[in-house]
Amino acid sequence: MTRDVTVQVGGSAMAITVAEPAGAGPHPGMVVIHHREGIDEFTRAVCERLAKNGFTAAAPNLFHHRPAGEDTRESRRSLNDGQVVADIDATIAWLQGQKSVRGDRIGIIGHCMGGRMSYLGAASNAAIKACVVLYGGGILRAEGEGRKPPIELSGNIKCAVAGFFGRDDTNPSPADVARISDELKKHKIRHDFRFYEATGHAFQNFSSKESYREQSSEDAWSRLVPFLQTELK
Repeated sequence: MTRDVTVQVGGSAMAITVAEPAGAGPHPGMVVIHHREGIDEFTRAVCERLAKNGFTAAAPNLFHHRPAGEDTRESRRSLNDGQVVADIDATIAWLQGQKSVRGDRIGIIGHCMGGRMSYLGAASNAAIKACVVLYGGGILRAEGEGRKPPIELSGNIKCAVAGFFGRDDTNPSPADVARISDELKKHKIRHDFRFYEATGHAFQNFSSKESYREQSSEDAWSRLVPFLQTELK
């Protein structure tokens, strides 16, 4: 089960979808960055699965500045990295304000555009102690006037990064992933990137029959949960 809370960010009310583990805690916290489709059945399921594994999951609605009911493709085009960082910071602050959450054990995870934003968040907020990127495209691209691409902020990352990608994906392509890995190596940032063969973009999204690959998805879950448990222990 998930519930929604609301926080104010830049004069706008932002909903955060929350799923909590059983027991009083305190539990490690996870910021969950949604894909282009927003806070949908898939994102709620991600939050619930993390909660079942012992994490308090909080997914901010990054489209809170946009009109209700707007096509999410248009909402996605409206985002800029300054806004996104502010939303991530506000979500971390909310998690740290909960007695049931370990404020010093916060991770971040994201799918698709959320994978990009997860990387950006790890490079922008030192409170993040673990980062998971699932087929995050656009890490090599800046979004917002005067902003740097997330890859150019890699040296700011203070945590380990786990990445899961489809070999047949084009955004990010295997070449893009190699560039990101090289940048992390340059800054001596621990990371583990894994490719899945015969797998493209959005392979964890069970809502899409075309892209979902159950075996790849479940293998990624079997690896990302222990990664988070280790890094946020």
